[in-house]
Amino acid sequence: MTNNAFGLIYTGEANAMLRELTFSRSVAAVPFGGRYRAIDFLLSDLVNTGISNVGLIAQRNYHSLMDHLGSGKEWDLHRKRDGLFILPPFVTKDNTGVYRGTIDAIRSVLGYVRRSSQKYVILTGSHTIYNTTYDDMIRQHIESGAEITIMYSVEHGFDRSEQFDDLRLTMDADGRVTDLSINPYFPPTPYRGCDAYIMEKERLEYLVEEAAAHGDSDFMRDVLVKNVDKCRIYGWRYDGYVARLDSVNTFYKHNMALLDGAVRSDMFNPKHPIYTKVKDEVPAKYIGSGTAVNSMVADGCIIEGRVENSILFRGVHVCRGAVVKDSIIMQAGYIGENSRLSNIVMDKGVSVLNGRNLSGHESYPVILRKGSTV
Repeated sequence: MTNNAFGLIYTGEANAMLRELTFSRSVAAVPFGGRYRAIDFLLSDLVNTGISNVGLIAQRNYHSLMDHLGSGKEWDLHRKRDGLFILPPFVTKDNTGVYRGTIDAIRSVLGYVRRSSQKYVILTGSHTIYNTTYDDMIRQHIESGAEITIMYSVEHGFDRSEQFDDLRLTMDADGRVTDLSINPYFPPTPYRGCDAYIMEKERLEYLVEEAAAHGDSDFMRDVLVKNVDKCRIYGWRYDGYVARLDSVNTFYKHNMALLDGAVRSDMFNPKHPIYTKVKDEVPAKYIGSGTAVNSMVADGCIIEGRVENSILFRGVHVCRGAVVKDSIIMQAGYIGENSRLSNIVMDKGVSVLNGRNLSGHESYPVILRKGSTV
């Protein structure tokens, strides 16, 4: 069944609330969980489902994403037939190379969609990550006779200031969607879309071309919401952990949640392994009184100071006398001697010199831009 589906991932979301995290990279390339990036979860979900044909729509700041993905070897997507297809913007008579929204982006790659031999398409964004397979969702889609199936989770409570593409579903007793709303002031239901949809590829072609003919640009607003009464749309409930990278605060919250064993076991379920770019580095090294308590420490790190309740990516160096608490330190970070960090998000390649004292708050972590020196 899954051999009759292909994946289409849109990586062009532009969310200003992620601030410095997406200054030089797309949301899909945002680091997550010590040694991964957001795209790793989405690709692994598709591969673990048995899908071998994946198209990735790129739009802006995609150089780091392409460098990370390479040929798709780590996800077993470097194939003679099908495989991983990176679809960057290009200029033609009908396409300016600048997408106004998801409709323009999907329409620009309809050639790839038509060439795909599979019948069904799994369409996802890149700012919502989880660990699952789509087998049950595809099975329900076919058995229910749905034209579109939307993955959703149950989410009680939310922060209105951090809403980003917050799609809420209202459904009847059979699971058919009767109403959809985007970023509602008061959410009518706790059922929030996970930015993943299944439909036949001919249905996707028709809906995209029809929307483009009317000057529409956004898939959720102009296709889903406007067609809720015309199409048979059903919801498929996902009960696992869902991390939505809507803002710096949610990025910090979901990374720190991985220190909880239950969340970590769900996101890194060995039955559905998460694949990523392989980097051959030595194990983490603890020197002298160097310690790490309730923390995730990736390979290549050198710990001479103390690390508490933190996540350290590859190649981080914590010098003697330094204390790192409740912080996220990305690849190749350097914390000098006797420095103290609390509630900090350090982007890739940041150096904190000796004797610095930096502190944020869990509700407003301080973020240090990639490659900067403090």
